[in-house]
Amino acid sequence: MSAPGLLVAAPRSSSGKTTVALAVMRALTRRGLRVRAAKCGPDYIDPAFHHAATGRPSFNLDSFAMAPRLLDALASETAAAADLVIAEGSMGLFDGVRAAESRTGANADIAARYGWPVVLVVDVSGAAQSAAAVALGCRLYDPRVTIAGVILNKVASARHRRLVEAGMERAGLPVLGVLMRDAQLVLPERHLGLVQAGETADLAARLDRLADLAEAGIDLDALVACAGGTVPDGAGPMPSPPGQRIAVARDAAFSFLYPHLETGWRRAGAELVPFSPLADEPPPVDCDVCWLPGGYPELHAGRLAGAERFLDGLRSFARAHPVHGECGGYMVLGRALEDADGATYPMAGLLPVETSYRRRKLHLGYRVARLCDDGILGPAGARLIGHEFHYASELSAAPSDREALARVTDAEGVDLGLAGHRVGTVTGSFFHLVAADPG
Repeated sequence: MSAPGLLVAAPRSSSGKTTVALAVMRALTRRGLRVRAAKCGPDYIDPAFHHAATGRPSFNLDSFAMAPRLLDALASETAAAADLVIAEGSMGLFDGVRAAESRTGANADIAARYGWPVVLVVDVSGAAQSAAAVALGCRLYDPRVTIAGVILNKVASARHRRLVEAGMERAGLPVLGVLMRDAQLVLPERHLGLVQAGETADLAARLDRLADLAEAGIDLDALVACAGGTVPDGAGPMPSPPGQRIAVARDAAFSFLYPHLETGWRRAGAELVPFSPLADEPPPVDCDVCWLPGGYPELHAGRLAGAERFLDGLRSFARAHPVHGECGGYMVLGRALEDADGATYPMAGLLPVETSYRRRKLHLGYRVARLCDDGILGPAGARLIGHEFHYASELSAAPSDREALARVTDAEGVDLGLAGHRVGTVTGSFFHLVAADPG
């Protein structure tokens, strides 16, 4: 029997979802509950924080990018090994793409699919009773979703709390907890979101501090009592590995690899062999594929340019085996990378790509790709779903038909042209793979 679940969501971004979710996860884990977390949508940073807070892996659940059977397989594995599932939303509760109902990528799709009640985090800074009107709108907007209660965040004073709670009472929304305005609650951030879990100083102490605040300000017993829903049993198809023995770059510059991909690859019998470019380690020669995930190479461009063993080893590896780079990995496979200060550093030179972080431009959204040729991601014509989120500008020319990795559209089918590159067995693109052929 699957564990009951809750979805921690909010009316909009930057409301405190991650802070509240981590506080509750850690507090309930300290009480001895087997808490499993999940992240709605394409986020590769928050699941690592979930893992740190609960001691258990966290998967992404994405109703647009994942086929229903893959979605159910990941949710089933999450719920089968837990006493309680806590899913964290992304953006606003109903924010997604224009697509068929239940396939929009919105948090609400996940809550509706598994019957998980929503705990709504409401940032009440700058509002009092009006905050209840926003929360009430969330309760009424989609009849598929149940709002179990609200947690008030950034409450300024006792008087402010009384005013907000009066509004919530009028709207018929239970207040499950209150967090006062406190700058110490904020986790450090950089341009792609939170500073990664592995780089956050004193992370365990920070999580325990959040748990202490949850114990003091949230009715955890009432919150747990709100949990419900069920996840269908049974395993679905997991992602196929790109090779049997996969060299995976893993350090502060390369860390954005979705947990469900790693799990799927291992389930299929693949072995993942980590190596660190920042430590000047080359991909192990006894591997048959090299995968360079995204991350923050722009913060370490000088070290990477000086990592001669890594770069020479990567070039040597690419002469005999496939190499693929996503986003940051794609930039490192290119000819040069300009950092935010305008300094330009040579990279591996395996793809005709030059990128710049000085000329910042936001690229954000789902990518639906059709592969132009056979490769480790699939055969020519295979349909992949990925997500792009970066601020780099590409200085080099757009790829031609003969050298592009894929032709891509956005989530609504708008043609975005050719994307990525392929040169021999070396491939790369700015989009992070989420799943193959989710139709």
